[in-house]
Amino acid sequence: MGHGSSRADASDDSSGDGHARHHHSRFSRFRRRFRTNRHNHGSDPPLVKNLAADDFAGIARIEIISAEMQFKDRWFACLSLGERTYRTETSDHTEKPIWRSEKKLVLEKDGPTIARISVFETNRLSKNNLVGYCEINLLEVLSQESENNIEELSLLDPSSSSTTVGSISILCYVEDPIETEKFFARRILSVVDLNGDGKLSYSEFAELINAFGNQVAAIKTGDLFKQADKNGDGVVDLDELATLIAVQQENEPLINNCPVCGESLGKLDKLNDMIHMTLCFDEGTGNQVMTGGFLTDKEASYGWIFKLSEWAHVSSYDIGLRSGSSASHILVVDRRTKGLVEEIIDGKIVLSMRAIYQSKVGLTLINTGVKDLLQNISEKQGKRMNSHESAKDIPKFIELFKGQLKMDEAKYPIEYFKTFNEFFIRELKPGARPIAYTERDDIAICAADCRLMAFNSANESLRFWIKGRKFSIQGLLGKDTCSSAFVDGSLVIFRLAPQVNPIAVNSKYCNVFTENKRVVSIISTSEFGKVAFVAIGATMVGSITFTKNEGDYVHKGDEFGYFSFGGSTVICVFEKDAIQIDEDLLSNSERSLETLVSVGMRLGISKRSGRIDELPNMETCKLEA
Repeated sequence: MGHGSSRADASDDSSGDGHARHHHSRFSRFRRRFRTNRHNHGSDPPLVKNLAADDFAGIARIEIISAEMQFKDRWFACLSLGERTYRTETSDHTEKPIWRSEKKLVLEKDGPTIARISVFETNRLSKNNLVGYCEINLLEVLSQESENNIEELSLLDPSSSSTTVGSISILCYVEDPIETEKFFARRILSVVDLNGDGKLSYSEFAELINAFGNQVAAIKTGDLFKQADKNGDGVVDLDELATLIAVQQENEPLINNCPVCGESLGKLDKLNDMIHMTLCFDEGTGNQVMTGGFLTDKEASYGWIFKLSEWAHVSSYDIGLRSGSSASHILVVDRRTKGLVEEIIDGKIVLSMRAIYQSKVGLTLINTGVKDLLQNISEKQGKRMNSHESAKDIPKFIELFKGQLKMDEAKYPIEYFKTFNEFFIRELKPGARPIAYTERDDIAICAADCRLMAFNSANESLRFWIKGRKFSIQGLLGKDTCSSAFVDGSLVIFRLAPQVNPIAVNSKYCNVFTENKRVVSIISTSEFGKVAFVAIGATMVGSITFTKNEGDYVHKGDEFGYFSFGGSTVICVFEKDAIQIDEDLLSNSERSLETLVSVGMRLGISKRSGRIDELPNMETCKLEA
């Protein structure tokens, strides 16, 4: 699996020039195979970015072996970690697919450590269907001693994490930085070790030195061989090679080029060169056969029609501001796993929202009476969603948001709801959304299950997210409510509606936050001063309902209100220097990337309390998309 020696695939010819010719041919084939693999990976990112030594946490090796499903089909699996996703080949038509596909992933300190494996049934004409998924905490794997433990994991139904739809067999091993350095010489040796005996003859050693691309070292091959062969037995073993490389890298580095891909080294530091070659050696052996270059498993699952639309520039798939305004897909980052999640959005809604909010023509229509028409439609739609007839839309809605809507969290079963809006504002089971730090008033929590953007000031929000004309805190809150402390304060946007906001918010032609229906409440707190809580309606929203009245006392985590069908947005404005928003939320927002959070997750800490706490481990927090 990349830790052992590479063996010859032809009969042994250990004598004279025949040996050298065979060896050279084998090494050339090895490099050609590597380049072919890289070409097939399409838009794969670089093997490794510039990592500081303190940030390198190890290398994870994950092999997806096989699965047992409940029906026959052609299957493929996707492996996702953070903002990287890879997929296997498609299996034969069977209920027991076999892939044996492997990938090695670099782990970073404070980076994503929860890997997700998704299994899809195929539909070549359009997108393929997600059938089941599982998650692996790589930190737990790191604590395991063996590298050969095959685990069988349950595949969970995307709509109900309590329902099992199959099982999958994987092999997972995490190599810590010490082991990576230890195995480095073994991997280099395996590139040219013709007979797999763990030792290099002079001809093998010379071939390796040539592969390093260092002409000065190549001229000194004889001297280097003698220097390495400490015991004088005429061969260089693993320990001797490791010692030579370590000594030379400190004094006069031997390796100028990666011996597999040929890329020039030394652009970064020795650690990053070692990581690059570690991944390169294993990929060159053909072990890593997963296709890469994907952001999410949904992207990896799309059929050829979507790929054709991308090629023709009809669709695009990316993160950041464009993904919310003109791209065909909206990507957000899951705070718990630090992985990207594709937000499901109806295509007809995308087109209509773009027509209204992303063009001057749409703006003109809004200003000449169409706004009243949309309001009328919204009110009629709201009434329909309160009718008994609307209940038949519930199963279709659940199917549309499969993977993002977990019915096993609902307090009541589907049959309980007599209208769509009853279902839409459904209660959750007790404990489904634990509240962080209930005993501490100086820690604020997220106000909704939502996609969140956070900014230290309104100016930052205009720079990274809100592109509307004349947006201001005063315009949002109103002259009578807005104070100077709010004008320069922090801004947190909780987007509840997958159907609306990014397209509208990123519009440069209008301000949905100040032009849509909204209700402003001022909450007085002991640790954060006054906080403006703004509930904003959307095009398809019939009403905004509050469950608290003016003068009521509210506790952290109490229900404050809800939107009927369509959802929309809540904006919280804090007074200047009142809150230190958690760094991961600010960092994502600076990338114009929304963060998927749930009610009760930590938002930030009061600057007035004088306490500075580190962000808790999000992997222990519960979050459902």
